[in-house]
Amino acid sequence: MNEAYYRQHAQRFYDDTVNVDMAALYQPFIGCLPPGARILDAGCGSGRDVKAFSKMGFAVDAFDASPELVALARRLTGKPVEQMRFDEINAAARYDGIWCCASLLHVPEAGLPDVMAKLAKALKPGGVWYLSFKYGSGEREKEGRRFTDMDEAGLRRIVDKLNGSFKQNSVTGESGNRLAANIEIKKTWQTGDLRSGRSDERWLNAIISNNPN
Repeated sequence: MNEAYYRQHAQRFYDDTVNVDMAALYQPFIGCLPPGARILDAGCGSGRDVKAFSKMGFAVDAFDASPELVALARRLTGKPVEQMRFDEINAAARYDGIWCCASLLHVPEAGLPDVMAKLAKALKPGGVWYLSFKYGSGEREKEGRRFTDMDEAGLRRIVDKLNGSFKQNSVTGESGNRLAANIEIKKTWQTGDLRSGRSDERWLNAIISNNPN
């Protein structure tokens, strides 16, 4: 469903998002990172944030599931943006920060714990992670796209499941999962949509950390 939407509307999505001023959302994230940190932009869309973080001096890897958006992001950034899905992530303790701006919202709610576990494992101990969802609860379809909306309580439930899974796997001796065993929500806040004419839409933003054991 989402793949078909972006196949047909990639250029329109790019045009609507590439010039949005994200400075206010960058600050809580980059303020937690060391100079020259390595960032993963997971679901990078237009490549807007890849370009911004690179200009700030960070080392940035990026991917998106849409081949059309990957091509546009490569053209904008000059970076080797990968075409990849969330369930294909296999990095371990590689990133100081992960940026998931309006990307996890397309993952079905039942699949979020597994996807977020892969992302959490990709974080270094002490790493931080930004994510955003349209504010609400439950799943819905709009104009050919599937959305999973999220509020603070829903995010807390998913993080609790995530930590419970890591704890269980640690007991069974699966060493890969011990890389991320204490995920903590550091901050949540709500914002309006930054795109022109959509300020009535609300977003849940969060900073999550991977605390060392």
